[in-house]
Amino acid sequence: MDIKLSQCFIAVDDHDKALAFYRDALGLEVRNDVGFEGMRWVTVGSPAQPDVEIVLEPPAANPNASPADRQAMAELMAKGMLRGVIFSTDDCDATFERIRATGAEVLQEPIDQPYGVRDCAFRDPAGNMLRFTQPRKDG
Repeated sequence: MDIKLSQCFIAVDDHDKALAFYRDALGLEVRNDVGFEGMRWVTVGSPAQPDVEIVLEPPAANPNASPADRQAMAELMAKGMLRGVIFSTDDCDATFERIRATGAEVLQEPIDQPYGVRDCAFRDPAGNMLRFTQPRKDG
């Protein structure tokens, strides 16, 4: 039995700003853009990984979420406390420079980590942290 990642979800509060970041700054392709009951879901993915998608969804998209839950999600998002994803890259430094040049918020410049990778981090327009990691080539 094979189990593979198909989709992961990232909460965003402004899909147009999110698209400018994920499509234009990161170079992901838009695979779907769906509206339903006043909400919007946009699916993006890397051309190099056609079977893996990131769904940019509204915060607290669950129709059973209470007003208090929705408020809590909005507060966590505003603080940047919701988790994003980790991308792999073959050149962390070049990826960092390309994304930084778009004006994205830098959280961490490229650095060699003690756990065997070189990585950097940015915040997307909704406040989610995204890391970009490359296996270190220690000699």
